[in-house]
Amino acid sequence: MPVRITGLLLSACFLLCRIALADDQPQWGQPMSRNMVSGEKGLPHTCDPASGAGIRWAAKLGTQTYSTPVVARGRVLIGTNNGVPRDPRHQGDRGVLMCLDEKDGSLHWQLVCPKLDWDPYLDWTGIGICASPVVEGNRVYLLGNRCEVLCLDLDGLANGNDGPFVDEAAFMAPRGREPIPPAALDADVIWSLDLRKEAGVHPHDASAGSVLILGRHLYVAVPNGNDNTHRRNPAPDAPGLVVVDKATGRLLGRDDTGCGHRTIHSLWSSPSSGSVGGRRLVFFAAGDGVCYALEPLESDPPPGEVKRLRTVWKFDCDPDAPKEDIFKWQDNRREGPSTISGMPVFHEGRVYVAAGGDVWHGKPWSWLKCIDAAAGSGDITASGQVWSWRMNGFCMSTPAIHDGLVYITDCARNVHCLEAATGKPLWTHRTRGEIWASPLVADGKVYVATRRGELVVFAAGREKNVLSTIEFNAPINATPVAANGTLYVATMTHLYAITGQPGAGR
Repeated sequence: MPVRITGLLLSACFLLCRIALADDQPQWGQPMSRNMVSGEKGLPHTCDPASGAGIRWAAKLGTQTYSTPVVARGRVLIGTNNGVPRDPRHQGDRGVLMCLDEKDGSLHWQLVCPKLDWDPYLDWTGIGICASPVVEGNRVYLLGNRCEVLCLDLDGLANGNDGPFVDEAAFMAPRGREPIPPAALDADVIWSLDLRKEAGVHPHDASAGSVLILGRHLYVAVPNGNDNTHRRNPAPDAPGLVVVDKATGRLLGRDDTGCGHRTIHSLWSSPSSGSVGGRRLVFFAAGDGVCYALEPLESDPPPGEVKRLRTVWKFDCDPDAPKEDIFKWQDNRREGPSTISGMPVFHEGRVYVAAGGDVWHGKPWSWLKCIDAAAGSGDITASGQVWSWRMNGFCMSTPAIHDGLVYITDCARNVHCLEAATGKPLWTHRTRGEIWASPLVADGKVYVATRRGELVVFAAGREKNVLSTIEFNAPINATPVAANGTLYVATMTHLYAITGQPGAGR
């Protein structure tokens, strides 16, 4: 066999091995546990967004982006706004979910959702779709900007308008406007569940939760919160967590925690899950600063009924905070109720979660809690705490646990590394920008993005080692994502696919 052909075969085999070892990232964090750790290898630690060096492609988004991208079946999906319309038929403030080609960032289709424009506090102006979608097979599940749980066709309208939902024309039209007939760039909605109508939810500011899939069911944390006065919750008895049939969109279950009565602002977190003593549990971090472990739904209720999920245990992350008359503490920056923004992470029998003052209204500190998920039942606030570590700043981060270490960020510009077993602090690094995103651990590195537009890359380990600081041209709110040998970083205005390979360009 000629040497050239042999070399080509070897190169092809190497490429196939890389493809086989690489993985999609179809949801935010690891499946069910939500741990912000990826098994990808060969990821870059440097690039130059200004020149395009090391950048495979950069796709224009809107003008505000808070959604973390996901990657599945050759597609990249990310929420943004309509600040840069891709379709002249859709003008004005909208929520947008873009479906891009993984190879070159070109647009396959987009979901365009009008706003709840009669009250900006229901669906805040200009922020678009903030939630991260999750992909399973050829279905995309998403909490839309109007507090709707949506099921979409990953192929868009390319394979026709699949039902049972076929009224995309009315769905895309703003209130009081004529329907907009769907076209090639529009999404194919399979079903839609309006949580305002079906569950009595009063959304506040943003619908930001990421859907959790467990078998036939979707678990969705709902953004039930204040009215526009910030002095009352109009729907305190509404659910904080719902269970939805992923095939039909039917509402099947809900929590019974009563967290709406103790939520000072809104609910921002997303649920996770883990197996404890051979029993599956759903972990729900609520807006009242309490982490709940719930029994998942085992069987569907009769038509027209909604089951209540049983609380196995609850852990109050701020037990000394006020629990009654909570709105009198609104905007008290010294004391008051806590909330939880990041997701609870299940790892080796423990739940890691950060709680503290609300970033817009509350006290400016937070705690990273390590909870023994097998501590018992009922209120395990005292018995379930393994360790607690205080941060002198708000926290919107989901922790990442890897190789005996836990990494977390706070809004006071700090990156922290602690021992996962004991909570012993090992190192802290102060960045130049505020941090809303969560850390990503992948390929022996820790990636942290800031609202100053920097991506700081550390060597994972017990000693602090900053490998590089990469400057982007816009703030970064989303968590970096790794998939199929590529690092994805979403700024407010662009999504970058970064390989770090010489010769890569924009």
